[in-house]
Formats: sequence, C-alpha cells, structure tokens
Amino acid sequence: MPPEASSAARRFTVAAPDAGRRLDLYLASRLPELSRTRIQELIDEGHVRVSGRSPRRAHRIAAGEVIEIEVLPRPPLSAQPEEIPIELLYEDEDFVVVNKPAGMVVHAGAGATRGTLVNALLHRLGTLSTAGGTLRPGIVHRLDRGTSGALVVARNDAAHRALAAQFRARTVQKTYIALLHGRLPRDAGVIALPIARDPRRRTRMTARLRSGREARTSWRVLLRLGNFTLVAADLHTGRTHQIRAHFAAIGHPLAGDTLYGAPQRARAGGVLLPPLGRVFLHAARLGFAAPQSGRPVEVRAPLDAGLRFYLGELAAAVETAPRQVDAALRGYL
Repeated sequence: MPPEASSAARRFTVAAPDAGRRLDLYLASRLPELSRTRIQELIDEGHVRVSGRSPRRAHRIAAGEVIEIEVLPRPPLSAQPEEIPIELLYEDEDFVVVNKPAGMVVHAGAGATRGTLVNALLHRLGTLSTAGGTLRPGIVHRLDRGTSGALVVARNDAAHRALAAQFRARTVQKTYIALLHGRLPRDAGVIALPIARDPRRRTRMTARLRSGREARTSWRVLLRLGNFTLVAADLHTGRTHQIRAHFAAIGHPLAGDTLYGAPQRARAGGVLLPPLGRVFLHAARLGFAAPQSGRPVEVRAPLDAGLRFYLGELAAAVETAPRQVDAALRGYL
C-alpha cells in the first residue's frame, strides 16, 4: 500500500539540535516516505499543528515545540473545467483545433491542475475523449508551454485513436514559423541529426551527439532580416524540442531561446531589440485526415500578435519595409 493511501497522525517533539530549522524541511527529514511537496501541501491545507497552532511552511521551529501532522491521501487528480478564454480555429463533432497561446500549459501534472488548455476546453466543450486519461483528456499531441499555435484535440475516443494513429505513422503535416539568429546561407534544407537528452543540462535536448532518436526537420527561408532568418520548418518526426535542438546544433538558435544559446536581448542594425520574453516558435499549420471521413483537413493558426510585433521592431531596425514581412508570411497572418 502506498504510504499516503490511508490517514495517519504523527507527533514529534523538537529536539535542541533541530531548533531553527524550517518546518517543512524538518518534517521531510522525519517522514522520508513523503515528498517535500506533499508535506507543504499538508501544511497549507491545515493538517499540521505546531504547539496547537497552524503554522506557515517556512516557520522556524523551536526546541520543545510539539508538531502534529495528519497524513491524508492526496485526492485523485483529474482535470476540471475552468473558464479561460480560448480560440478555436476549427470545430466539429470529432475534434477541435485550438490556437494555443504561448505561456499556457497543455495539460496538468501532479500538484498543478489549473490554468491549462485542457481546463479551458472542458469548460468550453463540456467533454473530451477519455483515451488520454483523467489529466490529459483529448490530448493527442502537445506543444511546449512557450510555443503558440495550432493543436488538435479529440472530442471522443474513436477520433482520439484515429488521430493518434496518424501521428504515430508520421502522416500529419506540421509546419512551424521560427526566427533564427544568423543568416542561413541556403534557401532550403533538411536537418537529420539524432536527438538525445543533454547529459550535462537535463532540461534540454541535444543534436550534437552521435547517439539519440532519429529526427528530421526540413526548412525553407521566408525572409532574411539583417542578422536573422525567418523560416518555415516542417517536422517529419516529433521529438522533444526538435526544432530548437536542430537549429541550435547548426549554429542558429531560435530568437529568445536562451536555453539553447540565444541572448536575452539581441541587436539588429545597431539597435537593441526589446526582450522577446519567449521562444520565437509558432505552430502555424496542421494537415491531417478527418477521423471519420478521411477527407483532408488543413488548419492554419495566425501568427501570434507578440511575434508579429517583434518582427515589426526587427524590420524597422534593419530598414525592411513592413510589406516585405507581410508578403513572407502570406497565409499565416
């Protein structure tokens, strides 16, 4: 039975050597079967008393204080409807395509169940497919928190299975718009470097090792803007951080992508550009077969307003006419 499967009360008296420690750290050392996160949750929920009082998690304990903690099972996690504005690019009885904003998590995980795309969709649509589980209903594929753009979500289990099969077979067409540091010398190309977890920085991936999972990205230049290149990139595989890791590996990290080597703020034409505050990556187009009829579906997500503003600032800095930017992005505005 898991350590939190049933309620249990524990009592501790603080010894002199422990005086001055934070309450949550002290309890974590005395209850190794519980995570520090769970201990903090129990403190915040009022299930911990220090000499009869409800403390804060950062309370500094004193010698002789009596600490009582009631260990309760964590409630089962499931996504709940939440009224959050969301833009639907396409909707029918089987699926929707959402224009996910940057900064929004697609689905929740343990300890974080609010403010997600799933919460918003449950409020908007009522039900989603159950094939993804209670935390990920309807979710067939994902976008990183910082990436905006088109994401398909299944409304029933049959549609979920059919869409998931297309992603596994790599028949879904996925086009992203990205702004890269540097000027690519060619107008189009393919990056076919394997991608693996970076052994030194576990929060990122790398395409600079010989080992890893197969990954393929094709790209074409849309516009060169001073020392930047705007590209459309097509994913032929779906690896974590694939576009970011691939372009970083060839020396052209995405604008705003400090995790992969881009500066916090960039210069263009002698002008210090405003901070972007996110990675310049937008899921601009999805193409797939409708689950029931098999008819081709193509949905495009207009380029995020914040990215359009940044492109405008960059174009002004390098003295490029706005109409050239609009022409390059024809079909994505």
